[in-house]
Amino acid sequence: MKRKIAFISEHASPLAVLGGVDSGGQNVYVAELCKSLAKLGYLIDIFTRKDRSDLPEIVSWLPGIRVVHVDAGPATEVPKEQLLGFMDEFSKNMIRFIGQRHMEYELIHANFFMSGLVASRVKRRLGIPYVVTFHALGKIRKLHQQDRDAFPEERLDIEQMIVDDADYVIAECPQDKQDLVEHYQADPSRITIIPCGFSSDEFHPLATSVARKQLGLEKDELILLQLGRVVPRKGIDNVIRAIGYLRDVPKLRLLIVGGSEEVPDFEKDEEFRRLRDIAEEGGVRSQVEFVGRRNRQELKQYYQAADFFISTPWYEPFGITPLEAMACGTPVIGSAVGGIKYTVKDRETGFLVPPHDPKALALAVREGISCPNRYRELCRKALERVNAHFTWSYVAEKADQLYRRVGHRIPTRPAIYTIQLRNAGDMQPADYRNSTAAYAIPRR
Repeated sequence: MKRKIAFISEHASPLAVLGGVDSGGQNVYVAELCKSLAKLGYLIDIFTRKDRSDLPEIVSWLPGIRVVHVDAGPATEVPKEQLLGFMDEFSKNMIRFIGQRHMEYELIHANFFMSGLVASRVKRRLGIPYVVTFHALGKIRKLHQQDRDAFPEERLDIEQMIVDDADYVIAECPQDKQDLVEHYQADPSRITIIPCGFSSDEFHPLATSVARKQLGLEKDELILLQLGRVVPRKGIDNVIRAIGYLRDVPKLRLLIVGGSEEVPDFEKDEEFRRLRDIAEEGGVRSQVEFVGRRNRQELKQYYQAADFFISTPWYEPFGITPLEAMACGTPVIGSAVGGIKYTVKDRETGFLVPPHDPKALALAVREGISCPNRYRELCRKALERVNAHFTWSYVAEKADQLYRRVGHRIPTRPAIYTIQLRNAGDMQPADYRNSTAAYAIPRR
């Protein structure tokens, strides 16, 4: 008999187009993990917020996987920072869905703190245990973004409640676990490290010359690639500034792939405009190409065409894009933060540099291009590491092991949390109780 489980991903649907401000790693995580779990025999419903009026309630997406669109606020796109007030409606409608259809889920896997809040409510009402992957922690975000963090203050209390209430917390890397213990006093025995992954069917090596021909790129250029969401914390400005320290490198080109539109709109998009201005002020605008959003097939080609993939965010809970680059045989230069310092082995599969340090980034590029034999070794080891430790099938096996443990936990004592949620300008009390129910680059 197949095992039935539910995923909650309130703002990150597996059906969403990637590259937008609120579409990125979590969407990929939910989609790919569920695909691999289905291959292990799971039946999965993914609950996500209905953000378009034309979406049906249920989409039979793939064999064994359905996407359930839950009414929670207006059926339009809403920034995730403004969704918290709709989670009460989300919870009620999810509980109603389960009851009306007599769904018997063994457990819930919540993604992000708002999904954890919903899972906690479902657990209280229906006794379904849950595990949670936070993907990002509010206290760590606050440390880096400070007043630029647009999430409500209640996030921190909610996260603390979830850490105490969840049957297990999934940390995506050792730094994630350390942050949970140090900042949330999480019980280490109820934390398990399960990384993110990549699809070997989707991302794999291809000769650089072939990929560049597909994309219309020159064979003899030195291509640096920055790919992902175009938001300040991703440190794209740091990569642009690093180009200024590489003026003597011939035919160097930085491709910035990502955004909500296929052709970046500098008039409407403030972050694109800021990045363009930085390139112009630094005198490197001619070497920087803002590509815009691309589909998954094209993303693969960009990874395969690049000499180095660059990712220097301020912080990064995990980061899937470095894995995808490594899977294409492209070494990574990344910030020595969070998950990146876990996935990238410094001077073995790529280079780790401090964030906010364009000079250090430029020096890493110089070191990487100085010796063709060394570069080939970086490519080889990057490919070996990612296939050994970060495939989605590996991740799903780890998740399966965790799910099987959940039913064997000894119930903990109930605790009561009172959290004030802000909804449409009004404060609404909500009572949460823990339920005890169970330069010389050889072309590849």
